[in-house]
Amino acid sequence: KPNTDDMRDAPSLTIVPALIGAGAKVRVVDPEGRREGEHLLPGVRWMDDAYAAAEGASALVILTEWNEFRALDLGRLARVMAEPKMADLRNVYAPAEVTRAGFKEYVAVGRSEG
Repeated sequence: KPNTDDMRDAPSLTIVPALIGAGAKVRVVDPEGRREGEHLLPGVRWMDDAYAAAEGASALVILTEWNEFRALDLGRLARVMAEPKMADLRNVYAPAEVTRAGFKEYVAVGRSEG
């Protein structure tokens, strides 16, 4: 949930274990939920910011609409990633903005094509 440490029903509690189960190495950033998240999400590496988490990554998944995630330097993120791909599960960014920043793939949930 954005701008809170409340992780009840957070999508990360389902998605992150599924990614780990599929063999992904997961790095997580949650400005307020880290303390609770460390107990609920074993097997992840906790990072201080999105840029550190994205370093060398194959994909970036946005699971919450925290204000700090709405203001990311997308070009910087794309440059530090091994494969700049984004799954924006909160529709934080416009597809054209992400593509202009250098991301090769962008997927959003519930966004119309037109």
